[in-house]
Amino acid sequence: MKTIYRSLDGKDKILCQYEEYLTLFETPIEREYVETRFGRTHVLKMGKEDGKPLFIFQGGNCINPVTLSWFKGLVKEYKVYAPDTIGHPGYSDETRISASDESFALWIQDLLDFYGIESCAFIGPSYGGGIILRLAAFQPERIHCAVLVAPAGIILGSKLKMIKDILIPMLLYKMNGSAKSMRQIADVMSAKTMGSLDESIIGNIFKHTLLEQEMPKITTMEELENYRAPTLLITGTNDIFFPGDKISQKSAGLFGDNLELKEYDMGHFPSGAFLEKIDADIKAFLKKYYL
Repeated sequence: MKTIYRSLDGKDKILCQYEEYLTLFETPIEREYVETRFGRTHVLKMGKEDGKPLFIFQGGNCINPVTLSWFKGLVKEYKVYAPDTIGHPGYSDETRISASDESFALWIQDLLDFYGIESCAFIGPSYGGGIILRLAAFQPERIHCAVLVAPAGIILGSKLKMIKDILIPMLLYKMNGSAKSMRQIADVMSAKTMGSLDESIIGNIFKHTLLEQEMPKITTMEELENYRAPTLLITGTNDIFFPGDKISQKSAGLFGDNLELKEYDMGHFPSGAFLEKIDADIKAFLKKYYL
């Protein structure tokens, strides 16, 4: 069977950190597996039992609890469903599926149908935002409203800058375990605000997995011609992967009057201070469109 991990020991280290991260949540967490056409998907469920459903998708080449923790302020009001993205680190099957066609839309369809949800609110940071855009392109009727945080699928940053500031230090880190190289990557990704646990997790993923290199397809206006759901787009001006200024310029043409835009002076990984602002933005948006 194909695996995304370089070794069983490396997989164990990453899953141990997954479990460690879950202990930081101050709320009961249920876990279950859902069979989809692409394989078995591990889902974390938490929040208000009779609250409106809210799906949150993880960032790419990461573990679900890390980016899920960014939105933990929402669990008091909503029933949160957070699937481990299939083919990424976590407990879901390791089947890689295309982020360029309707595969992720079909995967989400299977999850929604399992839970009996016709449409709901979605949140996606980074790669997770790109996944939501695949759903918007192929099954827009399933999205009641959406929050995209530093999303993939709209525009990419400078490839030369990513090679210089991310890829080369990553190669050095994978060769010699250089703490300096890993800190350099963490600083670039987070504008020098990433905590030690997150840095350790990212380092282990770099070292012990075959990284997903295919970014979600860049979304076109034609793909979103039937998408009418209110959308909150939150970006960071210091985001090396998906720069806020470039996303802002393109997003109006994609979303039109359905768009609310927030741009902060943050990196790809928001600091605690920015997460507080993002939490307030999302709560206000959901209160307005997801009563």
